Amino acid sequence: MTVPFLRAIGITKRFGALTALSDVDLDIRAGEVLALLGDNGAGKSTFIKILAGAHPPSGGQLSVNGEAVAFSSPKDAATAGIATIFQELALSENLSISENVFLGRELKRPVLGIPFLRRTEMRRRVDALLKELDAHISDPEAPVGSLSGGQRQAVAICRALNLNAQLVIMDEPTAALAVAETRKVLSLTRRLAERGCAVVLISHNIADVFEVADRMVVFRRGRKVAERQRENTNPEEIVSLITGAHPDVRALEKTN
Repeated sequence: MTVPFLRAIGITKRFGALTALSDVDLDIRAGEVLALLGDNGAGKSTFIKILAGAHPPSGGQLSVNGEAVAFSSPKDAATAGIATIFQELALSENLSISENVFLGRELKRPVLGIPFLRRTEMRRRVDALLKELDAHISDPEAPVGSLSGGQRQAVAICRALNLNAQLVIMDEPTAALAVAETRKVLSLTRRLAERGCAVVLISHNIADVFEVADRMVVFRRGRKVAERQRENTNPEEIVSLITGAHPDVRALEKTN
């Protein structure tokens, strides 16, 4: 059996007396879209912050490609191939697309000891990424402030791929987007998986999840309470798992 890109075993996170995550086991595989589902406060955000290096776990172990890892910062997670695209995107609207994609990692060449940006090479790289994602953006030099919400998501994804991300975590990528823009972002999400990336999708939109996710994991009260393949479940069951109405969840909560 293929080793998953990332394996979480017994991940627990405590903030003082509050246990935000309790003993979570989860595999994240390359070429797959995994949806993390649950109400607010279920533990999803805490879990992805641990994967992103923003929070150290209080217990448990992470491994990447079979090797144990311990992230002390987001930089450590990025070095391991993990990129997180938060809802706010953190793009600079006054900079161009290519400048945003290479922000902090600009390509330079020295001329008489003075560093000059390799703008043509950066523009060519970004143009290739946009075409690979079929992002429908023709000019890598366009300012990000002129882009639609879906196009900005494409820029954020390009930035992750430019960092050689092997796992891309997408936090509510379709929130506040119109229907047409939502479909573009869902298409980008599927394309990421098709190119071999592992994708973790956090979304409250069950319809979006069923359109793109291969597997779904439900968190409730800091615990992983269910895992389903898309073809073996339906929206009604997933909603009942999230709300705690499902018999499996009721039985689990009685024993804890």
